[in-house]
Amino acid sequence: MTQLPHAPRSGLGTQYLELLARQGVDPVELTRQVVADELVTVAYQGRFLASPVFLSAAERRSVAADLYQTHQLLTQLPDRLFGGDTGALAREVGMTDTQADVVQRAAKAGPPLMALARSDLYRGADGFKLLELNITSALGGFENTGINRAMLQHPVLASFVAEHGLGYVDTFQGIVDTLYAECAAHMDGGRRPVVALVDWPESFRTYEPRLKVMAALFDSVGIDAVPCHVGQVTERDGRLEAHGRAIDVVYRFFLVEEIATPADLALVEPLLRAFEEGRVGMFSRLDAELYGNKGALAMLSDDRNRSAFSAAERACIDRFLPWTRHVRETATDAAGERIDLLAHARAHQEDLILKPTLLHGGSGIVPGWTVGPEEWRDRLAEAIDGPYVVQERIRPVPEVFPADEGRGTQELFLNWGVFLTDPQVTGGDGYNGCLVRGSTDPEVGVVSMSGGARVACSFYETDDATDDATGDTTDGDATDAPA
Repeated sequence: MTQLPHAPRSGLGTQYLELLARQGVDPVELTRQVVADELVTVAYQGRFLASPVFLSAAERRSVAADLYQTHQLLTQLPDRLFGGDTGALAREVGMTDTQADVVQRAAKAGPPLMALARSDLYRGADGFKLLELNITSALGGFENTGINRAMLQHPVLASFVAEHGLGYVDTFQGIVDTLYAECAAHMDGGRRPVVALVDWPESFRTYEPRLKVMAALFDSVGIDAVPCHVGQVTERDGRLEAHGRAIDVVYRFFLVEEIATPADLALVEPLLRAFEEGRVGMFSRLDAELYGNKGALAMLSDDRNRSAFSAAERACIDRFLPWTRHVRETATDAAGERIDLLAHARAHQEDLILKPTLLHGGSGIVPGWTVGPEEWRDRLAEAIDGPYVVQERIRPVPEVFPADEGRGTQELFLNWGVFLTDPQVTGGDGYNGCLVRGSTDPEVGVVSMSGGARVACSFYETDDATDDATGDTTDGDATDAPA
């Protein structure tokens, strides 16, 4: 795939704000239909930004190309750096022996892993930078297209989208297409397939309402979905069942990090064994998070591995990834010079963030600029030779949004959650929509819902004569926008 330089920003956000100001639109009115939409409100509890974000066609192409290239490099790490040994990569990024065995078994039994991911991007002064790439089926934000549709009920946005021929992608449909492609052997039985949406027992207590939303979305595309947790999956006559329904595919919301004890392994063993024996499909495979692990990203960034990548691949890494290193006694700096990592991290505390390789949702992350020198030193000492990385701090440029109350504007700092699918499955460039989370805090360490962020949907500029407001016939599955 051709690598593209960082593209100039779209000017549509400024134009849209000027239109809102001229027409005196109340920001509350912009999100009224979104708040009223039950399918998206379950996830975001009314915490919506009063404007979408806009991507230029060049930005969309560039980000999609870099994300797809990065995904390919990550999933090739066992072959490029470990002689094909998936377990060796798993142990190197901090997985336990049990977890390493699980991902090895999954990788051997499964079909080729197709691209399905959601990025965490910050837009810095020199373009988008990839903080993390969540490679898994357990992706939050699958409801985001509902925000697009609800916001388009407002006539000002609807006319603006139509005037500029903007498009958006149905993220959930891209997930469905990938599910059918990866689990084809279990999804084509001449009837509605049954997919179990399987979470972990503890997280299921709070996540069940969102799984019910996903089940409703699956029902609309001809799939029966059964929300449950691992402990509710049973086995009868060689078939897995959930709540009395025979399962064709396990749609996995539980994570490898949750398989921490022998009892945890016993819970997932029937599912893994059924998958190995071809009795059930699994989406995504249990080795998916190995490649989305922060430690795997550090391997791409590490100078010592540069010889494993081509010049074009190195250009993508240099452009797209912030400096990221495993917490070890020595490492290389951004110039490739060997350094004492702990001394370097202490000297550059304001510019670094400490992250565990396995945890998700911002858990365990320590932004250096939010703690004192003593705590920073202690946390680094605890992390040495463990499953942790340090990463260069990316300072997101502020984005302007309508003020929450009354006229005027406010500056927000965004995490761009761009979804990726395999272009060979969904067509186009693999761009599969974007959910944005925004914070008013310029010193925020992690822009997350747990940290008080609010969300927005995105629209993109189409880029050739066949792209228009009623669809996109060349660059993927754009969703109809109103005329």
